[in-house]
Amino acid sequence: MEPLDRATIWPYRGGDPGELYYQRYAHPNGIAAEGALAELEGGEALLFPSGAGATTALVLGLLEPGQTIALAEGGYYGTGVLFAALERWGLGVVEFDQTGPPPAGVDLVWLEAPSNPFLTMPDLEAAAAHPARVVVDSTAATPIYLRPLDAGADFALHSATKFLGGHHDVLLGAVVCRSSDDAERLRDFRGRSGIVAAPDPCWLLSRSLKTLRVRMERHTATATELAERLRSHPSVEVVRYPGFGGLLSFDLADGEAARHVETSLRRIKNATSLGGVESVLESRTRWEGDRVPPGLLRLSVGLEDADELWGDLEQALA
Repeated sequence: MEPLDRATIWPYRGGDPGELYYQRYAHPNGIAAEGALAELEGGEALLFPSGAGATTALVLGLLEPGQTIALAEGGYYGTGVLFAALERWGLGVVEFDQTGPPPAGVDLVWLEAPSNPFLTMPDLEAAAAHPARVVVDSTAATPIYLRPLDAGADFALHSATKFLGGHHDVLLGAVVCRSSDDAERLRDFRGRSGIVAAPDPCWLLSRSLKTLRVRMERHTATATELAERLRSHPSVEVVRYPGFGGLLSFDLADGEAARHVETSLRRIKNATSLGGVESVLESRTRWEGDRVPPGLLRLSVGLEDADELWGDLEQALA
């Protein structure tokens, strides 16, 4: 691991600033983590203090008032909430079914692969054929299972807090750009607006990326097993799992049944977020309301033993 460098300033050399002069514009740990992520994604990576920060910077840095985003329906609810808050600055938003082509007349297509918590996959070919630029939030897929730029997208976005960080100890966001011009424009906006990732989480991300592949393969193996067992359980009505990664969701009869499972867990933690080495489960209606079925439970599968996790789910479902 490279050393953790918390310096906020670096001396000029010969009276001129070098690559590093003020932390808001660049720092060693950010450069190292961005380089590692760029290699994984095949583009130019920029880090931000959270996934929401990355989303905000991308929209405000690249769009203009009066332009419209086509947003995949059924994706992370916080993205839609954020875009709604930005509507008073002239941002337009329309939702669409990402399993088909995006609507005409929009300026940015925003996909999620897979969507959270409904786990749909976008039609990447149809999106790439659209004249608007395309963003793919591939937080749940990670570059292990999807490289959006290779599929024709212009930007890959991550809440690096989730699987990229992987240990519930990092708050970060990332945008990976196909175009160097877009990356430079976004980097300039990041520095001027101060939506900047600090050294400590960047250092932790560098640590986590070293184990990303083995973690994702373990997440996938266990989640696949649990999804199969959940499908055969009499209390489970629907199971959603795209076949890779550690995120799945399933529906029980109603909110009361979902609440019973939440409060009966012994091994799996009843908590929000996803992507860590420890499994977490929660009912999404507390945050998303009628947007999701009342019995929908989202499960982020960690690295624990599959039989241990199933034993906990089975007793909670009883």
